[in-house]
Amino acid sequence: MTGQEFVIGRGQDLDAGPSGRLGAYRALDGSEGAPLYLDLDNPHAMLVVGKRGYGKSYTLGVVAESLARAHGVAPVIVDPMDVFTTLAEPTRGDAEPVPAEVIDEPAVAPSALDPRSWCALLGLPPESGAGGLVWQAAGEADTLDGMYAHIEATDAPDVDKRAASNHVDMADEWGVFDADGLTAADLAGPEITVIDVAGMDTDPMNAVARGIGEALYRARETEAIDRLPWLLIDEAHTFFQGVAQSSLETILTRGRAPGVSLVMATQRPSAVPEVGISQSDVLVSHRLTSEADLEALQAAQPTYMNTSLADEDRMPTETGEVVIVDDATETIHAARIRRRDTPHGGDSPSASDVEVGGSSEDAAGDD
Repeated sequence: MTGQEFVIGRGQDLDAGPSGRLGAYRALDGSEGAPLYLDLDNPHAMLVVGKRGYGKSYTLGVVAESLARAHGVAPVIVDPMDVFTTLAEPTRGDAEPVPAEVIDEPAVAPSALDPRSWCALLGLPPESGAGGLVWQAAGEADTLDGMYAHIEATDAPDVDKRAASNHVDMADEWGVFDADGLTAADLAGPEITVIDVAGMDTDPMNAVARGIGEALYRARETEAIDRLPWLLIDEAHTFFQGVAQSSLETILTRGRAPGVSLVMATQRPSAVPEVGISQSDVLVSHRLTSEADLEALQAAQPTYMNTSLADEDRMPTETGEVVIVDDATETIHAARIRRRDTPHGGDSPSASDVEVGGSSEDAAGDD
């Protein structure tokens, strides 16, 4: 199928709705074939995997660029590694600009988390004295001050009230909860919103992702926003192992009806729950070598694949090369991801780039 353009998630009708250039077919001899696009008109669950250094985050950036230029969508990317803030920088050459807004101190409303999530976030069993107080406070109050007040107003033992308040103090110190935090309306513009959570610990990072996921899903359920949200998550395994998991799984399993899409990228597919793989209708695989990761993909491999993703002839070997499994059209594609129009923020530094005294140091081993 390398001789004609194709739209992943839709088929060969390029004019049927918004789409974004993903790359081009990769022929057996390594040459470039026809253009390959990604459907941006319909909701999708998409998983991008690959070992470190082979282009997983780069591919997520390519998808982000296309979404930022598409009609009728509201893209949001959660950036835990400070890789995607470069989306707001000027594009190369005469490439179309990428509309982007970077939020470097994101906060969500405390009410974005339900009582169970608050207990899980703070490491308090709901059945404990302090956990029960936090559960009740989260169910009754919309602000951290309100949670404090509810805890203090109870006739619970002082030791439990003190423990509950101390845990809410810890959440307050993270600086990610604000009654006037991000809403779906804030995130529903045509530009891509980059939520920069780099530098945060896992728990506050998860709290932000949970709040954003919940807000977008609820807003589409109630039709409070018109644009169809696309939530992009890098290092997705980190969020599936925290309080964001519930929100992400809701979008995966129920997001199609209200029109909410999820794009997940991870170098550890074995650390993503099975639902994260099985519910994805588009899988983009860069090179993988870990047996556990290959087994995770193999377990959810569709029946129409006549060879394994782990097969030597199937698995990509070079940076930027991918195998795409498109469950919507039940097709498999060997491709190469296109070049980003904005700078990539995920390049690793090398020792040979270090300059000392105004000149580069000699590389070790050079003759």
